[in-house]
Amino acid sequence: MKSFSGRIAVVTGGGSGMGRELVRQLSAEGCHVATCDVDREAVSETRDIALGEAPPATRVTAATTDVAHEDQLESFRDFVVAELRTGHVDLLFNNAGIGGGGSFVSDDRTEWDRTFAIDWGGVYHSTRVFLPMLVASEEGHVVNTSSINGVWASVGPSTPHTAYCASKFAIRGFTEALITDFRVNAPHVHAHVVMPGHIGTSIIINSGKVHGKDPGSWGPDDFAALRKRLSLSGVPVDDVSDDDLRSGFEVIAQKFRDEAPMSAAVAATVILDGVRENRWRIIVGADAEIIDQEVRSDPDHAYELEFWRALRDKEVFSLLSL
Repeated sequence: MKSFSGRIAVVTGGGSGMGRELVRQLSAEGCHVATCDVDREAVSETRDIALGEAPPATRVTAATTDVAHEDQLESFRDFVVAELRTGHVDLLFNNAGIGGGGSFVSDDRTEWDRTFAIDWGGVYHSTRVFLPMLVASEEGHVVNTSSINGVWASVGPSTPHTAYCASKFAIRGFTEALITDFRVNAPHVHAHVVMPGHIGTSIIINSGKVHGKDPGSWGPDDFAALRKRLSLSGVPVDDVSDDDLRSGFEVIAQKFRDEAPMSAAVAATVILDGVRENRWRIIVGADAEIIDQEVRSDPDHAYELEFWRALRDKEVFSLLSL
């Protein structure tokens, strides 16, 4: 698929970050796009931006959908059929995702399950729902966003990150298994797994909103959890007030978005180039490439402190791990 002009694409998680940029860049080429997000206002804004930049007659539409629920994705599929007047889709970008539920041992199960349901369940349900429409296309592409955390289940030696990492490993394994499944049963459909490193998105901010833990509404348990997390990372917090903790967290979340080594726009371009070249494995960012190489070269020590320190010394991490 060398050109996306005239094609039909579906993008989940299109309200911000890489999802918004995928919608913008696809529609700018004349691709008709349907996108969804749990944030109604954000995804509507994405639609309006894309329509303002797209060639005439390009259709871009948006819906509010929680990808953790298959019935909502079924409703979104029906919306796509009606709005784009189509019985097929050529491209499915399963991009929606959040963070949260870091510890399997000590974190609240509700947050853990919610994170896994969105990150993994969203990919699974979306692929199930849209597969018949992909098979109905002349050439179909499923593009699943995993993470470098689908190669290396760590964001730091003292920071549990189990729900997110487990989901990203599941996405990676599922997508790799689809390659053979498609070759045997639908050879005109292709599977791609995307593994980004640190990309400038609002995932930290948005994850808090989805979990109902916006910093402005934090309670004692939220502050206690953050204090514990920072202390384990060697950050002194005994003399820091709750208000300063909240302000510091908000600054870090903004820096994660605004001072990342790669912008969401560049990441989307890398992803789309990977689809054009029909690469099943799309690594996004120099940091992701280094981590991938190091883990593959020394898997037995990938979770030792020395391994982490070696990556840190190579300046792989642009910000203090969260």
